Amino acid sequence: MKSDSPEILATPGHFCNEHIEAAALSILINFPAAFDDVSDRLRPEHFAVEAHRVIYAELCRQMAAGNGCDVMSIVDALIGVLEVSDVLQVASCNNHSARGISRHVQTLVDAFKARQLHGLSYKMAELAYETGPVQERIDRAQAELAKLDDVEQSDDWIDAHTAAIKHLDLLDQRQEGKLKGMPTGLHDFDEMLDGGLSRGNLVVIGARPAMGKTALAMTIGLYMAQAQSVGFLSMEMPHSDVRDRQAAILSRASIGMIKRPQKGLEYDRIVDGVEKAKTLRWFVSDKSGLNIMQVRSRARALKRRHGLDILVVDYIGLMSGMDSKQPRAYQIEEISRGLKGLAKDLDITVICLAQVNRGGVERVGQVPGLQDLRDSGAIEQDADVVAFIHRPIEAQPELGENFRNYALLRVAKNRQGRTGDVNLFYHGQFTSFESWAGPPPQKGVGAQSKGFE
Repeated sequence: MKSDSPEILATPGHFCNEHIEAAALSILINFPAAFDDVSDRLRPEHFAVEAHRVIYAELCRQMAAGNGCDVMSIVDALIGVLEVSDVLQVASCNNHSARGISRHVQTLVDAFKARQLHGLSYKMAELAYETGPVQERIDRAQAELAKLDDVEQSDDWIDAHTAAIKHLDLLDQRQEGKLKGMPTGLHDFDEMLDGGLSRGNLVVIGARPAMGKTALAMTIGLYMAQAQSVGFLSMEMPHSDVRDRQAAILSRASIGMIKRPQKGLEYDRIVDGVEKAKTLRWFVSDKSGLNIMQVRSRARALKRRHGLDILVVDYIGLMSGMDSKQPRAYQIEEISRGLKGLAKDLDITVICLAQVNRGGVERVGQVPGLQDLRDSGAIEQDADVVAFIHRPIEAQPELGENFRNYALLRVAKNRQGRTGDVNLFYHGQFTSFESWAGPPPQKGVGAQSKGFE
């Protein structure tokens, strides 16, 4: 590409700094050791001047080949592509010191993102005039914006000395009881999770239909909302049903009483439960069919406005993929990966509910396993904790009255701790769970609730 002046991509002038681009290239050509410090952040497309793009791309090629590079090797490689004088001029801009390279690279990356944002403004204007569902166009715009929001880290390596110091500090906090998980209120479950739910984790709760996935998630969520901020994305139930269920859990009144209230002591108890709900940091959205970008957008907004510690997604099977033409397994993989990323990015716990495959339903009397997660093994791979709810009485009524309230929560995967079974007491009339007192029931042996810890 021969020309008398550098060719610059068509953008407003303040989105490009030719001098910084040339200075950065000069440092990298004259001090190749600096390349390793910035190569994971700096890409050819970050340069607005086309000649600079070509030079940096060639520099990357030579460094990747392991032969090192210098100004003459780049000149030789680009003969017929750029004027020799252009390459020499760039190389001579800053050949005294490698100082400032990191700052230069950040300037170039910021300018690139500004150019991308400028270009995206035109795309959004075009989207506004397109036909088709408005929400789909908004989702496409959000997806493009999210790409610009990615943070590019240049140095995420931690040396052994620094890591050891951090680890000792962590151990001290644990020993002093300062650093524990966020309790769910279910004592045995918390014990298995080393004190409760951990930030940055994706927790998946799976079950056959009508086993109590939502009841368990709401039981945990409402308990935790006393101390943490909890978001509940209800894609299955409308807001009115969620309110009825939370009133039942908080007042310990049956759903039937709440739907058909009568004046008296029971009614007063229901009102007390509703009043208690006012004190909780509990936020509900009943928008159905959300995709991962919409979930991310809602979670970010909630965290910004009210704080967010736990996000409950009820449930993954009702979420939409970004591209409806893709196979469902691919969409679930995209959603699962996105939920795990959301937990890490926002430093929250994401609790995601999931149904098991038909095979798990047909194995009557058996607790579902990891192989039964519907649509994709990606859920198992991405999750930090996977637990399955099983109520034996539903599949085997002959077990009798002693099993009527018994539920088993099997922790099938726990990336940071033990796996095993947790015994729970299920209150069907309240649609809630509590800790189980004593050993699991046997035929002819009674049982009772231990309540919340």
